[in-house]
Amino acid sequence: MRTTPLGDGLTVSALGFGAMGMSAFYGGADERESVATLRHAVDSGVTFIDTAEAYGPFENEKLIARALGDRRDEIVLATKASAETDDDGTVHGRNGTPAYIRRAADRSLRHLGTDVIDLYYLHRVDPDVPIEESVGAMSELVKAGKVRHIGLSEASAATIRRAHAVHPLAAVQSEFSLFSPDVLHNGEKAVMDELGIGFVAFSPLGRGVLTDRLRSLDELAPDDARRGLPRFQPAAFAANRALVGRIETLAAGKGVTVAQLALAWLLAQGVVPIPGTRRRERLDENVAALGVELTSDDLAHLASAASDVVGHRDFTPAPAGADR
Repeated sequence: MRTTPLGDGLTVSALGFGAMGMSAFYGGADERESVATLRHAVDSGVTFIDTAEAYGPFENEKLIARALGDRRDEIVLATKASAETDDDGTVHGRNGTPAYIRRAADRSLRHLGTDVIDLYYLHRVDPDVPIEESVGAMSELVKAGKVRHIGLSEASAATIRRAHAVHPLAAVQSEFSLFSPDVLHNGEKAVMDELGIGFVAFSPLGRGVLTDRLRSLDELAPDDARRGLPRFQPAAFAANRALVGRIETLAAGKGVTVAQLALAWLLAQGVVPIPGTRRRERLDENVAALGVELTSDDLAHLASAASDVVGHRDFTPAPAGADR
């Protein structure tokens, strides 16, 4: 497994692992297989593990502790302060106040069974709290030795710049895939490149559409949150599956899967994708993307093939240039 530098001296495996779907949003999961998959990821060199207090809530952090507690020194562990959440799991609105960030970090440390978080993100920017105050609190966590590096998630270019002026950001995490290339056009990635901040891409497979597996909405569990997303409404999903058909042609010509091609496209952008999976065989498929070589013509063809995606990626579109 090759490694990739993010920012502020943090280096991670070139491919990370997004653990969210093992505990939240995509229907029930098999814990035994989840634990086996997490351990297999580390065995395969995928040592950058991503979670958040929101996933469950708390259950995903606890799963990581159960699965990898004895391998803590082998992994780079990332988690996030999310929407304000009570200890009983009741979720409130966004809360980026220093008091909540400190409380959330201490709770995540307990749930993860560790004394330090390698990368701590503000999951979403709180519009009612100046980013300087939120990042200032995260900086204090670094000084206290509870956190090694900090980052933001789904933040605008202007907010990234303001935050980085308070404390160096190691990474910004945003949705990025062939179907969600917004960060290339709204100035966010340009600011990250300018300031030396790493970029971590979540949902790099379009929440499952950019694979050869999800071909029908009937395959989604009844409680799968994707059923409510604009891109997963029947007409939009059918149109987007047709776009995937274009990518399948190129993938077949290279002897790889659609998922591997989509991940290789992201890797060529110099970002760290964190695809999630619940099964070891899919983890192996994702890792193999590191060996896929793309020409400049391939990159252009892929971007063109996915340019007509139908439906917004999230429940509520954010105004251009705003935090999401």
